[in-house]
Amino acid sequence: MTLRGLLTLALFSPLAFAQQTSCLMIDGDQIRGRDMARALPPFATIPADTPIAPAPQPGGLRVFHQSELQAIGMRFLFHLDSPPDVCFRIFTEPLTQDKVMPAMRESLAIPEATIEITEMSAEPAPRGRIEFPRDHLGTPASPDRRLPVLWRGTVVSAGDRRFAIWAKVWITAPVARIVSIENLRQGIPIQASQVRRDVIEAFPSAVIADRTLDQVVGLTPIRSIAAGAEVRPENLARPNDVNKGDMVRVEVRIGAARLALNGRAESTGRVGDFIAVLNPESSRTFQARVAGKDSVVVEPAGGN
Repeated sequence: MTLRGLLTLALFSPLAFAQQTSCLMIDGDQIRGRDMARALPPFATIPADTPIAPAPQPGGLRVFHQSELQAIGMRFLFHLDSPPDVCFRIFTEPLTQDKVMPAMRESLAIPEATIEITEMSAEPAPRGRIEFPRDHLGTPASPDRRLPVLWRGTVVSAGDRRFAIWAKVWITAPVARIVSIENLRQGIPIQASQVRRDVIEAFPSAVIADRTLDQVVGLTPIRSIAAGAEVRPENLARPNDVNKGDMVRVEVRIGAARLALNGRAESTGRVGDFIAVLNPESSRTFQARVAGKDSVVVEPAGGN
C-alpha cells in the first residue's frame, strides 16, 4: 500500500475518527431521536423514543455523515444545510469486583462459600445484567488444593445483546468427605467402623460432593486404601453376590417345574451376570444366572 493510502486509512479509521471527534455515549440497542437531538438541535422535533438506527456494538462506533443526516432530516420534514458528522458509541465502564461478585454468589448458591477473584477482564463492558452461569465455571485438577479456575460470564445489555467477560477465581466451601480409619483391603466390603466423615474446605464440585457414610459402607475398594486417605466413590465397587469357590443354591426351572441342588461357583458375578457353576456330584460345569446372594438360576433354552 502507498504512503498516501496508509495516511487515508489512518485518517478515516474508526479509531482516528473517535480521536478527532467527540462521540456521544448512549445505552440500549437503538440510536433514538433524543440521542440525535443531543448532537444536533433540529432533531429535537423528532419524538424522543423514535428509533433512528441500530446502536454500535460495544467498542465500535456509529458515524452519521452529512448526506445521511440530511436524508434523515427529509424523512422527518426538516432541512439541514451542512451538518457536521455525528458519532455515537455505547457507554462502557471497567468491571469491578463489587459489580461481578453478587452475580457469582447468586449462581454458586452456596452462602458459606469463599470466592476470591484473582484476575478479571480488563476491557470495559457495557452496562447491563452480569451473569456467571454455574456450568461455565471450570474445575481444578485437585479440588482440595488452592487453585484458581476460569469462570466465563456475560453482560446482557439492552436488546439481549451479550458481551463476553471472564474472571479467574479461587473458591472454597465446607465439603464433607469420607476418610478411612484403618487400611481397607481390595475386594473386602467396608464396615461402618472402618470409616469416618470429615468436613474440609475444598472446591465445591461434583468431583468432591457432599458425602455420607451410607454411600461407602458395604462397597468394596477396587484397590487397597491406606488409613487416613479419602474414600472416593470412583474407587469403590458393589460387592459380588457370588464369589469363586462359594457354595451356591441352584434352582433349575423347566416350565412350572422346579429342581433345587447345590453347586460350587467357578467364577464371580453380581445379580444378572452369568457364571460357571460346578455340580459336585457329576463333576460337570454349567452356566447359571446369578439371582441373589449365593443363589443362581438355570433355565434351559426351549424349556416349557
